[in-house]
Formats: sequence, C-alpha cells, structure tokens
Amino acid sequence: MSRRDQVVYMAAAWCLSYPDEDLIAKVPLMRAALAEFPGAVQDFAAVLDLLESSGPMEIQAFYVREFDLGRRHALHLSYWTDGDTRRRGEVLGSFKKAYRQSDILVDTRGELPDYLPMVLEYAALVDLSAGRELLIGYRASLEMLRFGLLRDELPHARILQAICDTLPGKSPADEQAVMRMAGYGPPTEAVGLDPYDPRLLPVKGT
Repeated sequence: MSRRDQVVYMAAAWCLSYPDEDLIAKVPLMRAALAEFPGAVQDFAAVLDLLESSGPMEIQAFYVREFDLGRRHALHLSYWTDGDTRRRGEVLGSFKKAYRQSDILVDTRGELPDYLPMVLEYAALVDLSAGRELLIGYRASLEMLRFGLLRDELPHARILQAICDTLPGKSPADEQAVMRMAGYGPPTEAVGLDPYDPRLLPVKGT
C-alpha cells in the first residue's frame, strides 16, 4: 500500500462522481498528482480529457445517462453480488460498521454506503487499509463493472482497471470467470430493506 494507491483512489473517486463545476475544476490537480507515478495518468487521461473538453451540461447529461438511469454501470458495489435482496441490507450495514470504526465522521451525502466513489474516498483520505479491504471484498463487483464499461466502450473502464491493479491477483479474463469469483450474479428478488437514514454515519463512541 502506498501513496500511489491513495492518489489512484482519490482520482478515481472524483472521476466516477457526478461532474459538477467543482469536480471539473479539479482536473488539473488530478493530472498533476497522477503525473507523479509513471503509467498512472494514462489510465485516467481519456476521462480527464472528456471532463475538460465537454460543456458542463453535456458531461452531466452523459454521467446521468450512463451511471444514474440504469444498472448497466451500477456504482453500488453490493448491487453486483446481492441485487435488491434482503441480504443487501446486512451488507450495507457492514459498510456502515467499517466507517464507524474510523475516527473521522463519514458523511454519505445521501448515498448508500457501498457507493464506489465514497469507498474510494474513504480509502484515500480516512483509512487506506480498511478501505482497501472493502475493495478486495468486492473485487468481483469491480470487475463486473469494468466489463460493463468495456462492453459499452466507455473510457472509465481503464479507471476500474487501475483500481483493480492496486488489489492482489490478476483480473479475470472474462465475465464468466468473474461470476465464478462472486459465486453468483446480481439477484433480482425484490423485497423491502429496513429503512435507515444513510446521510450521516456516526464516529466510534457516539
């Protein structure tokens, strides 16, 4: 584990988040940070170019279309392994538990706690070891998302590959191998999850 991993995780968190004006303004910062590590900037170059060359409304519409309106590129890690099943409520609880064990308040900003940019930001800024363990535990989800992005020829696939390259072992050769890694694909059992407020996770001892 290294500063390189932290930079990759933080840049990936930003590149996979909704591209508001503040995020677009961070592109030069991301380029400068990634340039410290040979090869890293190439994995992000296409997305950074897209952020800089597109108008705000255009890039925001693209993001909503590709990441918000469907599940082909779902950014919630437990979706790929647990879908909309009762077990997913328990899994989301395990993410909350991991966040609580840090000494820093984790604000989920209205997102479910398994939202990939949030997990990446947690790893980069709060607890690199614990965040990396979450990513390792959901390696199959990362790989399925990567294959989905590759299939639709989106440049974000290389960012997912950069994330996977920080984790132990090689990426599977195909989606069937990922399914074997996960044990199953995203289930479709539609049951209600116990309601909870995901907006703010307390620190340990509160």
